[in-house]
Amino acid sequence: MSRVTILDKTFETSIPEAEIKKRVKELAADISRDMEGKNPLLLAVLNGAFVFAADLIREITIPCEISFVKLASYQGTTSTGTIKEVMGINEDLAGRHVIIVEDIVDTGLTMKRMTETLGTRNPASVSICSLLVKPDKLKVDLNLKYVAFRIPNQFILGYGLDYDQQGRGLKDIYTICE
Repeated sequence: MSRVTILDKTFETSIPEAEIKKRVKELAADISRDMEGKNPLLLAVLNGAFVFAADLIREITIPCEISFVKLASYQGTTSTGTIKEVMGINEDLAGRHVIIVEDIVDTGLTMKRMTETLGTRNPASVSICSLLVKPDKLKVDLNLKYVAFRIPNQFILGYGLDYDQQGRGLKDIYTICE
């Protein structure tokens, strides 16, 4: 396993790039099968999901669209518990099949708020596709239809995820060394 130091913290590889690519391809195949003939709208949550969303859409084999929303709930290595919508959704969602593409579901509060907000715009369906989920931290029930990895409750970075805006470009996913 390799280690990297970002700012004042050291991280160790926990999910290598090859494993991430394999799971992204599998999720894309599931979405392509489930959404055949539906032209889904992928709604990627910035900033963390941009790498995952880019890789995912390139593997999806059916017509689909992508848009972005920016939400913030993290500061440093901990969730603030306060969700602040920074950049909203401009598309008409009525009758659309929407797939939220998220980097990580931690407490689930961000996804709960987002699905409630989207629900007021009359979509045909709303699904969640998350690269990572921390099952032990979930505080709300969510329909997590597409999940690449379930991980322990540790801080991670790489593959779009950051520590104080650093480390997003790492190809592997790293876990903080305690």
